[in-house]
Amino acid sequence: MPYPHDGSHNREWQVQSVRTGGVMMGRKGQSMTLSVSEQDKAQLEAIAREQGMLWGDRPNISRLMEAIARRELLIGHNNDWSEMRIRALQQAIRSLADTGQTDAAQLVASLLLERSELAMPLRNEIERFLDTPIAPWRTEIDQYIRRQIPFRLTYQDAAARLLTFNISFARITFYEKRQYLECWCEETDSNRDISFLQHNWTLRLDHIPDAAISTTRANWREQLDELEVEIHLFGGLAFAYQPRPEDQVIEWLEDAPQVRRVVRRISNTFWFFRELLPYGKNCVIVAPPEVRDRFREEVRSLYEHYQD
Repeated sequence: MPYPHDGSHNREWQVQSVRTGGVMMGRKGQSMTLSVSEQDKAQLEAIAREQGMLWGDRPNISRLMEAIARRELLIGHNNDWSEMRIRALQQAIRSLADTGQTDAAQLVASLLLERSELAMPLRNEIERFLDTPIAPWRTEIDQYIRRQIPFRLTYQDAAARLLTFNISFARITFYEKRQYLECWCEETDSNRDISFLQHNWTLRLDHIPDAAISTTRANWREQLDELEVEIHLFGGLAFAYQPRPEDQVIEWLEDAPQVRRVVRRISNTFWFFRELLPYGKNCVIVAPPEVRDRFREEVRSLYEHYQD
């Protein structure tokens, strides 16, 4: 039963041991008073229910307090994980999901969601991940990728177009916090990348409402088509640049000691350009000419948007 308090949002809850619910400790007839808000009382009841501490079918906060006092339940900090640990677990979720280990990814996500130090954007992202059901076709794709079996994917995109791809290589990747199916397909129509990379497609998974999948008689490929590009880095970027797995060469130019040369293999110019644009004048594409020319057109189009 609630008792009036000092005018704050908290209330004093006092229940003797012969009653149901509330806070009680010790022998029959003893009681204690705990001043908590309605919200905190509900949280204590939720914890008691999770631990199976019930009086009939109602959560018993008294048993929870007794368990804590007797050290049957340990109290620990829930806000002392380092940013490095949180990032590592976030990457673990992505890696597990990428390899089709959805159950394990969800377990790690649930563990991370329990932490109070989680920033709201990351918390929202994890909640969306847990709330998104795994479509049967996604599980089937994961199986084909693991077993290296070519397959045909037919689906309806967000614009209600029916598209079919004959896929001979695929992998699940993350770009800007979203999952994509990167795949090598026989089809090249409407692919706007440079000609050498037009067999490579990047399909956003959450834009596929439903899909029909079947096997094909093609041979599985080892990877996507890749093109070697060379970029030069200047200024502070040259010193701050962090190597990426796809980098083949990273070196300082002998005739320009303040310039760093990076040679990388790419499979898609769209995402490559998205990475370079924030670097501005501190990054220049040197080769090959078709990638350099395509990026020049991107920059020219951006410049024209700012003309009066």
